[in-house]
Amino acid sequence: MSRPPSRSSPVSVFAQRSARAGQARARSQQAAQRPSISGVAQQAGVSVATVSRVLNGHENVRPATRDKVLAAIDASGYRVNELARNLRTAESRLLLTMVPDFGNPFYAEIVRGIDSVARQHGYFMLLCDTGADPGRERSYFDMLRRRRADGAICLDPATIQQALGDASHALPWVACCEFDPSVGVPYAGIDNYQAAGDAVRHLLARGHRRIGLINSDVDYLYARLRQQGYLDALSDAGITPDPRWRMNLNSLDYEAGAAAAAMLTQQADAPSAIFAVSDTLAIGVIHGLRSVGKRVPDDVAVAGFDDISLAAQIDPPLTTIAQPMRELGETAARLLLQRLANPQAEVPGVLLPHRLVIRRST
Repeated sequence: MSRPPSRSSPVSVFAQRSARAGQARARSQQAAQRPSISGVAQQAGVSVATVSRVLNGHENVRPATRDKVLAAIDASGYRVNELARNLRTAESRLLLTMVPDFGNPFYAEIVRGIDSVARQHGYFMLLCDTGADPGRERSYFDMLRRRRADGAICLDPATIQQALGDASHALPWVACCEFDPSVGVPYAGIDNYQAAGDAVRHLLARGHRRIGLINSDVDYLYARLRQQGYLDALSDAGITPDPRWRMNLNSLDYEAGAAAAAMLTQQADAPSAIFAVSDTLAIGVIHGLRSVGKRVPDDVAVAGFDDISLAAQIDPPLTTIAQPMRELGETAARLLLQRLANPQAEVPGVLLPHRLVIRRST
């Protein structure tokens, strides 16, 4: 025989209601104890509106004030309700960084610079490996079209132009390192023509007349500019560049540099110095020369480009053109935030200074 359903006693019902009320009070107290935007403002000695501008990445906040607000946010543990804000503002607070080759250490410090500025302004950064493939670039830009991301920084804009054509102008992105001023997209980079000329003039000053060039694919603007800087520096010194001294590669990795160096040394009148347009190529060149019994710099001098961390560690340490990698990333991120804050504004391109770092490879 089944038992009739039991009924809760008045005492147990009262206990359950009291427990629920206690839980509600505890949740209310926890919410009251959570850091608030007004608490951050009070701690930083600014208005709530100023804290809001810092959190939303607006540029009209003095750097010292922004630093004070960010310090107060860190100290208080305040966290923005990202979901609520995104629904309210139709923002994702996500920035894409498109890198063509994760294996190239040149990009690492640039990415750190981008991420640093993004976090300071309340954004997250998503690192995208494009492999210099137009289809993959297009799929990432679809995230911008669908508002899954707010903006993008691209380190391979030539591929973007190939993937998107004229449609790329309507999307919020900036170029970093590789750029084309005629495209009309904000950029952060260096003067590649002048930098390459500086490297070649250094080799000329060391007494070299037969200077080889190991270059990237001339479909890239930076490769064309560095090549022209090389050619003009030789011409200005009264040297007619020998086409046999130049090699264009479709790879920037160590193995490609080593193979190219071995081929250059097989010539009857081989170069006594080699300028490579990236440090990864130049480091490969040093290994390639060593493999065929050539000493650096006694037999062949070598200069590179970028000043990645490994450049100072190899034997012999590499003479190179130093790019301000961290600053390039930070500048590109700030340009993108300016574009997002005011889509109608004319955001300029920025050229940062390079410098020649002389080490024992020349």
